[in-house]
Amino acid sequence: MAKVLIIGAGGVGQVVAHKCAQVPSVFSDITLASRTESKCKKIAQQILEKQGRTIKTAQVDADKVPELVALIRKLQPELVINVALPYQDLTIMDACLETGVNYLDTANYEPLDDAKFEYKWQWAYQEKFKKAGLMALLGSGFDPGATNVFTAWIKKHYFDEIHTLDIIDVNGGNHGYPFATNFNPEINIREVTAECRHWEAGQFVGTPPMSLKQSFTCTEGVGTYNLYRMYHEELESLVKHFPTLKKAQFWMSFGDSYLKHLEVLGNVGMTRIDPVEFQGQQIVPIQFLKALLPDPSTLGPRTVGRTWIGCHVTGIKNGKPRKVVVYNICDHQACYKEVLSQAISYTTGVPAMIGAKMMLEGKWKAPGVWNMEQMDPDPFMADMNVHGLPWTVIEEPDFKLV
Repeated sequence: MAKVLIIGAGGVGQVVAHKCAQVPSVFSDITLASRTESKCKKIAQQILEKQGRTIKTAQVDADKVPELVALIRKLQPELVINVALPYQDLTIMDACLETGVNYLDTANYEPLDDAKFEYKWQWAYQEKFKKAGLMALLGSGFDPGATNVFTAWIKKHYFDEIHTLDIIDVNGGNHGYPFATNFNPEINIREVTAECRHWEAGQFVGTPPMSLKQSFTCTEGVGTYNLYRMYHEELESLVKHFPTLKKAQFWMSFGDSYLKHLEVLGNVGMTRIDPVEFQGQQIVPIQFLKALLPDPSTLGPRTVGRTWIGCHVTGIKNGKPRKVVVYNICDHQACYKEVLSQAISYTTGVPAMIGAKMMLEGKWKAPGVWNMEQMDPDPFMADMNVHGLPWTVIEEPDFKLV
């Protein structure tokens, strides 16, 4: 039994709080904190009504290390689960080091003024956490997160060497809006408009964003969608920890309406991340756009359809070529019924809870800074089946990828 502090009360924070509350044998004392405590109180009320369990709430500005330190010292948790903004990863890590508390997040650090998706800033904390005897687990969402664990599990059980990796993220959901993002609009748009990079022949190769697409038909009737190749942070750690990879790519589905809206917004400057002067004030266009778009945490009641997220791996076993796919399918309305959230937040929040559970149970326990694929994948995979993200494995699938 352990005390945890969850920082962040957006769509993912809501799911993490609900899912932690479902496992009182591990998460005996839960505090949910955010800059806006009213959001935390709303989620706490949901949990009380759905599960009959009381969680605590608190106010904290995750940009300010002294505030974080004061709250952590007051609560004395065993683990901080960071589901705030990626800009705040380093301040929360600093606060954990100062207070002697373990750390977990779902997305790598990003500088506020530059759309960079790199682990270098957090990997630089390796010796600090190791010397402090603390563990920091990076990227415990779905992608990154479960996709890293899928890759490690496939390698462990099916291959001597893995040679190609394709991570596929399909959202077959429909929320009915002409344009909305399924997670934080600012983070989502920065990610989609960034230069694409994929791993090939021992290096990352850059291409224009969204410049390569292919049609993909999901299993189990989820549907056929256009996949676009883009850069995603887990590629950086996976090619490091699986050096036999010759090619690694990340693919995500997008509808024509979403892409057209994004193109127009980009053309008129609304996706810019640098400040502009407006009526005597400095504003960042993408942050203003975020204020205009639907809040992703409100999409749950109106989103229908399913997600399909998985890893397609090829390589050799006993000198012979083979390929394996592992994937999860998640239903938007089933997620809403359980935790009042759509599937995008659910598929990120559940792995955050499971990663925290692995740490608190001592199944994943090592001082330092770690990516998900460096841990034993088996207990995490087992818990995915128990806690709402069941997966399927297909040996020798009959579909090919570019």
